[in-house]
Amino acid sequence: MQDTNTLNDPLTQVSDDYWQRLSNDNDMSGYQEYLPEIKTILGLSDFIAEHIIRYPDTISQAIQFSNEQATQDQLYQQLSAQLQSIDDDQHAMRAIRRFRHDYMVAIAWQDLLNKQNIELSLLQVSHLADAIILASYDWLYQKLCKRYAVPMGEFGPQPLLIIAMGKLGGRELNFSSDIDLIFTYPELGEIHYGRKSIEHQAFFTKLGQKLITLLNQTTPEGQAYRVDMRLRPFGDSGPLVSHFAALEDYYQEQGREWERYAMLKGRVLNTESPYHNQLQAILQPFVFRRYIDFSVIDSLRSMKQLIQQEVRRRKLDHNIKLGKGGIREVEFIVQCFQLIRGGRETRLQGKSLLAMLEEIGELNLLPSPICEQLRNHYLLLRKVEHCLQQFNDEQTQNLPHCTLNQTRLMQVMQSSDMTSLWSLIHASRQYISDQFTLIIGDSPESEDDQDLAQMADIWRLQLDFQEAAALLPNTVPSNEQTLALGVVQRFKLDVQKRVIGARGAETLDKLLPLLLWHAASYMPKHMSTVLERTLGIITAIIQRTAYLELLVENQGALKQLVKLCHASQWITAQIRQFPILLDELLNPQFLYHPTPPSQFADLLRQTLLRVPDDDLELQMETLRQFKLSQQLRIAAADVTGVLPVMQVSDHLTALAEVIITETVNMAWQQMVEKYGYPAGASDNDKQFAVIAYGKLGGYELGYGSDLDLVFLHQCATYEETSGPKAIESKQFYIKLSQRIIHLFTTKTLSGDLYEVDMRLRPSGNSGLLVSHIDSFAQYQQEEAWTWEHQAIVRSRIIFGEQDMRSSFATIRQGILCLQRDAATLQKDIRDMREKMRDHLSKGNDTAFDLKQDTGGIADIEFLVQFWVLRYSAAYPELATWSDNVRILQQLCNLMIISEAEQITLNDSYLAYRNLGHRLSLEALPNID
Repeated sequence: MQDTNTLNDPLTQVSDDYWQRLSNDNDMSGYQEYLPEIKTILGLSDFIAEHIIRYPDTISQAIQFSNEQATQDQLYQQLSAQLQSIDDDQHAMRAIRRFRHDYMVAIAWQDLLNKQNIELSLLQVSHLADAIILASYDWLYQKLCKRYAVPMGEFGPQPLLIIAMGKLGGRELNFSSDIDLIFTYPELGEIHYGRKSIEHQAFFTKLGQKLITLLNQTTPEGQAYRVDMRLRPFGDSGPLVSHFAALEDYYQEQGREWERYAMLKGRVLNTESPYHNQLQAILQPFVFRRYIDFSVIDSLRSMKQLIQQEVRRRKLDHNIKLGKGGIREVEFIVQCFQLIRGGRETRLQGKSLLAMLEEIGELNLLPSPICEQLRNHYLLLRKVEHCLQQFNDEQTQNLPHCTLNQTRLMQVMQSSDMTSLWSLIHASRQYISDQFTLIIGDSPESEDDQDLAQMADIWRLQLDFQEAAALLPNTVPSNEQTLALGVVQRFKLDVQKRVIGARGAETLDKLLPLLLWHAASYMPKHMSTVLERTLGIITAIIQRTAYLELLVENQGALKQLVKLCHASQWITAQIRQFPILLDELLNPQFLYHPTPPSQFADLLRQTLLRVPDDDLELQMETLRQFKLSQQLRIAAADVTGVLPVMQVSDHLTALAEVIITETVNMAWQQMVEKYGYPAGASDNDKQFAVIAYGKLGGYELGYGSDLDLVFLHQCATYEETSGPKAIESKQFYIKLSQRIIHLFTTKTLSGDLYEVDMRLRPSGNSGLLVSHIDSFAQYQQEEAWTWEHQAIVRSRIIFGEQDMRSSFATIRQGILCLQRDAATLQKDIRDMREKMRDHLSKGNDTAFDLKQDTGGIADIEFLVQFWVLRYSAAYPELATWSDNVRILQQLCNLMIISEAEQITLNDSYLAYRNLGHRLSLEALPNID
């Protein structure tokens, strides 16, 4: 190329101003021969002008640089020699930055005056970076080894191996660029020094941190290089330094397609050692597949789409790197062939784009003329890129808007006018774009995809808050934007710490934009709550890729998940704890239309028919899954208003009764197989009953309610059971009861079946687990406290043959219809109520405990129980029902309370229960 020492008019004034500053303070008489060259460079680069004004002795070095090209090794030796005389980090940083700036001025000088081609400039910038990184590393390594000791490994001293990524890895570094690095070391161990020791991990982490500081920290002399470590395993959340085994585990189990793409450029900067071969054996199979791998085309296309989204979002159409037909597309074309065929064609495993482009042509993977054209257009864009960055040592790839830099670019590119230059650049980009589309293909986005694409930007790109918030729909309030984006950021950080595998990571990248879009579209005013809950579920299933794929492939299921999570924290917790419930989301027709209570028994029986009789573990799991799925359907119908509160309780109560019946039958069969039948009992007459108390007894079961149960039997004999392993018949019922509780409370993958509370049995926890029905009657008649008779009001038999049912009904009727002293009854019930309130109420001056505070549910229940115990002797029909609503109606019919009192109590009771349901669905305590 020819020198360009005549400035265009707009640059002359800039040059004159800088020359005045330079010549006023320095004797420039020795540079008369180079005066045109110096004045030209002053007009072309603020970076060079400011540096040589500050350090005029660098002028001669810059002028002579083309004749005295320093090799990488020479640069390394020069800087290392300077650092050897320095002891502290601050002076080392000053020396490194001065060294870097001096040589960058020299490179830019040659480049802007067209004294060398762009290929050489790229190589020089890369050699300089290599030399500075290695000299800085060696200086720090020696210092740390003196402080501690040398970390030893299989092949002697262990180094911190520095992997250069991106353009530095390919020795094609931009003039003003970040450097992407990954740090690794061979093996774990300890360094012993004196009486102390330090682990290799800690040693190399300190070394890595100090190296980053040495290069990256901004000082009065600026930076040497901006260091980017985000390409390391797990990104910013991963360890700064990984040993070889951890690196291998990560790339085998977690490595994603974009990391294969990035690692194509991975180049170890350190001097060759046996450790290099170990590292290469780890990275090589990850990057290059042994087969021809066409799957990478779709991955590269997806990455290109992400870039297009960023270009659109940040309005980067004039960006010659990321914009359409930019430098990145040439990189994609070359690396596409490397990834597809590099496993078999080792010639394609190189780091340099230009070298690989030549190989692609020689292997006839692309016609040589096309490869040559791509090379020329690529180098044109790289030349433009270097010029833009050399004007002010600024990292930019945007074509300039200001007249000054436009004129500078036109001057360096030897173009007569800007129109011609823009046309030249546009023609190069168009050719690259056409070839990219032919080779890799493109997927232009429709307008309908814009919102989803913006959600993908939020998830996949590193955006600040303002950038991310701008991508959310206007319907999302500003406070929700802040909260929602905070939820997403926390989830991102959490994901980076987890081992989810490549397939899981790719599925997650598809799922999250969909989830964000659904949350923003359907619940904009509650977006943060929806995301907090749904992402909690996704966290629970993040290592179960099949569930992630279910949500990606079934948009209806994802929509239902968002809807239910918005409606209920309890439902969210259920799905998070038991992900199998996600299957229920696939059919909304069933989800929001729960099974009628009359069909529970048949449906459960049909479900269990598919389970082998001898597989107890699967039977228990099936029972739990049946309960969970039916509860979810009930809750879904509840939150959508399909079921009113009374019917919700009816469904939950009926479900529990069916499961209790099946559990008793299951336990009975197990006991009979082992011990035989108790005397006088059979499968059709077990002489066993289950009594329900409390919410179950009163048809008022709620979500997560435990079961208050009492077990009774009717076996009066001490005879032994009929089996080969015979036991006393009464003992059989104790073991049967223990087995029932075991089946209820054993935790399987789907949790326990129900929590069972047996404290209402005769004598409470100190009493027998199962009582003979006559003993139960005697206890209630002779020993029970008033509160135990109160409990009888809300009791009913839910399992047992007709004889047992009749016997229990008679006992219950007799107890409730006892003649009682009104004053004593009032005192007993009042004392118990006050005791409960004192011990159980969680309310205060600002919060009302729905159940325990004055005027709450317990007060209404105690009133009803008082009236039943007080008046059943005179009105036996009061002892018919066990639920408060029908008892209140009967009290009104008998004129024990007025119609107004009945309406007030009934409406209040139902309102409390309805609010309690709502709070339960939000997993909140019964406090309003």
